[in-house]
Amino acid sequence: MRTFDTIIRGGRISTASDTFHCDIGIRHGRIAALGEDLGEAERVIDAQGKWVLPGGIDSHVHISQPSGEGIRMADDFESATRSAALGGNTTVLPFCLQESGVPLRQSVQAYHAMAEGACYTDISFHLIISDPTEQVLGQELPALVGDGYTSFKVFMTYEGLALSDLELLKVMAVARETRALVMVHAENYDVIRFLTEQLEQAGRTAPRFHATSRPVIAEREATYRAISLAELSDVPLMVVHVSNREAMEEIRRAQQKGLKIFGETCPQYLTLTEQDLDGLNMEGAKYVCSPPPRDAASQEACWEGLQQGVFSVFSSDHCPFRYDDPQGKLAPKGRTSFRWVPNGIPGVGARLPILFSEGVIAGRIDINRFVALTATNHARTYGLYPRKGTIAVGADADIAIWDPQIEQVLTHAMLDDGSDYTPYEGMKITGWPVITLVRGEIVARNGRIEARKGHGTYLKREISQFA
Repeated sequence: MRTFDTIIRGGRISTASDTFHCDIGIRHGRIAALGEDLGEAERVIDAQGKWVLPGGIDSHVHISQPSGEGIRMADDFESATRSAALGGNTTVLPFCLQESGVPLRQSVQAYHAMAEGACYTDISFHLIISDPTEQVLGQELPALVGDGYTSFKVFMTYEGLALSDLELLKVMAVARETRALVMVHAENYDVIRFLTEQLEQAGRTAPRFHATSRPVIAEREATYRAISLAELSDVPLMVVHVSNREAMEEIRRAQQKGLKIFGETCPQYLTLTEQDLDGLNMEGAKYVCSPPPRDAASQEACWEGLQQGVFSVFSSDHCPFRYDDPQGKLAPKGRTSFRWVPNGIPGVGARLPILFSEGVIAGRIDINRFVALTATNHARTYGLYPRKGTIAVGADADIAIWDPQIEQVLTHAMLDDGSDYTPYEGMKITGWPVITLVRGEIVARNGRIEARKGHGTYLKREISQFA
């Protein structure tokens, strides 16, 4: 009788705290044993010379999200989770956007319908609160937190999404009552509107002026204000996609005061700069995202934040649009001004290889911090630990097997998402996930999908460990 469904043999295992050599026995989708001489299995995976890591968790992903009139997001749940799996991820956390006037529960049901039977990885949902009515705050939101939607995002910018300070405080009050985790997009909306109008009046409408319209001060001020509101409300707060030192230092100061303030950064802030927006014609539109990429000094600051623990999670902020598409980056209105270029870039498949290569291989971080930043801390922060985010007996067998010797040049074709480009085209990458297992099943191997569409399942989440 064979004891296990799968045994992974001979690999070098790393978690957020330890690195060791042993075999992994998998039974019924979970890790059943760690040790040597585990016996026989239906399937044996030889991981000799490879690193065996917890599958990546990307907790900041936008999929099939409404993005304005005439604009269509490039990825649905099938293509986004396919790319995620090829890039070593086993769980992604997209957002349910509440459109104005639509009940929050109805919005959630709509996203579930889109995801049902389409995913290769496991998924769970954050909520986006755009219309905090008495009904939403008093009834819908508390009920949804009780149903496992234990985190929600608020915006301080964007037409139709930006909440006033009063509205933010009301949302935070619900978070305190329900022990939910608040995520915030911190940019000063009025500063951006003021600068955008000035730039347009001066005829400065090319994509590169997107960065000019969203300066560091707009992010820093909003970060300080969001932290202040969270301190007043006594709630944990995750400041997402931090791009620069000044905003990072606001987070660090809050942490030093003992506040439950957390930070996230993304690949674009480690590898791109505002100069990338200065391409010929509309090429710069490929790099339009918010906050925008900054400069080399800001890149170093973001690395420092990852190294020193100011940033506890590293996410993609995958928000994909096609470039050569009138429903994407080359929308007719976008040609008239940067204001109308769809905000966001693809990255769910590139996130892990970039950090592995530029972080671990380049000596900026060790493998344990890599695991913490890409898997374990996401699970702990968003109520999935210890089922997800670690290699331990009883955990889901969500595992990525990495070959640290592979050297290649990153191309969009390798990522296989719904977009038609990657902003990271041409990067030299060392190390790549060669096998991705989700609950014990091989979903991706050597750049190809092996699992059936729909293998991924929805995850009801617990309260955050930090709430």
